[in-house]
Amino acid sequence: VVGGGGRARGGGGGSRALRVRSGRAFASASAVAKEPRFITTPIYYVNGQPHIGHVYTSLACDVVARFSRLDGHKVLFLTGTDEHGQKVEQSACKAGESPQDFADRVSDTFRALLPLYDFSADQFIRTTEARHKEAAAALWSALVESGDLYLGAYEGWYSVRDECFYTEEELVDGNAPTGAEVEWVAESSYFFRLSRYRQRLEEHILANPDFIGPASRRNEVLAFMRDGLRDLSVSRTTFTWGVPVPGPPPPDGLSHVMYVWLDALTNYLTALGYPDTEAADFRSFWPASLHVVGKDILRFHAIYWPAFLMAAGLPLPKRVFAHGWWMNEGEKMSKSVGNVVDPVALVQRYGPDPVRHFLLSDVTFGADGDFSE
Repeated sequence: VVGGGGRARGGGGGSRALRVRSGRAFASASAVAKEPRFITTPIYYVNGQPHIGHVYTSLACDVVARFSRLDGHKVLFLTGTDEHGQKVEQSACKAGESPQDFADRVSDTFRALLPLYDFSADQFIRTTEARHKEAAAALWSALVESGDLYLGAYEGWYSVRDECFYTEEELVDGNAPTGAEVEWVAESSYFFRLSRYRQRLEEHILANPDFIGPASRRNEVLAFMRDGLRDLSVSRTTFTWGVPVPGPPPPDGLSHVMYVWLDALTNYLTALGYPDTEAADFRSFWPASLHVVGKDILRFHAIYWPAFLMAAGLPLPKRVFAHGWWMNEGEKMSKSVGNVVDPVALVQRYGPDPVRHFLLSDVTFGADGDFSE
């Protein structure tokens, strides 16, 4: 699933960057002769405990990273946690904790999966880290400089669970396409001129058939873009748990925080030293070789993320691959629904190697699978 290889925090909340060396002893001596590869999972949202779907994504990346090292590539394998947003703020309140304390506790449960499943991650990043807030602010400033942000007002449907805006036409029986509940939101917001990038995105996807995989997902993205793209709301004012929008106070006099997806996607740059584009890791590993994501967040990675990068004048990732869902008796596993399979109990019962083998061999990669013990 890897496209061509990429070229050549102390943080908030007591976070600590994780550097794991597992699997590196097998790297070929010819590594310097091949292009480096930057391989990423999405960062996992800390509104609840990890489930087997998170393990599946990390496992796929781990296998690609290990093979790439054996094949002589220098590899940076990144994973981590997404810790801002309205859902996290609400979950923390329900748990009787501050958002930071809640994020610290839940992030540790995701970090604990790395040694449990023998994942060879090189970095574990958190969006509450100081280095990430700096990178997110820098990307925002780059979008301002490109003329792609403007202040307006958003009014429409929003899913707190998905942290996603939906049009009326996208709703299914009054809910989001994912089945999540939606609520009507009306608030002042900065907008990103996404509509400006539809043609460039479409041309890039068509000119680079491996940019989105599998092919069925690429077709879905092109179909979604066919009727044009609407400008995207990229700030919120109705809660405070997020990266503050940098710059002078806006004309509306309100305190804006970044839309959680603009914040979260920036993690891929943060890990390489952005905004210092001359940093050694940035020069070696950007653009990313492979973003592996679940199919439900493909839109953010295949449309919003490349548009942000285009606006900021940065190269696009080489490949985005969207895998299917692990179902539980035909229903998508979800922390919010409460039908998740506990990945800790699973590996304690069977051991890491049997579980790793089952997850990658039982289902064609990219398709949905139904879990059963």
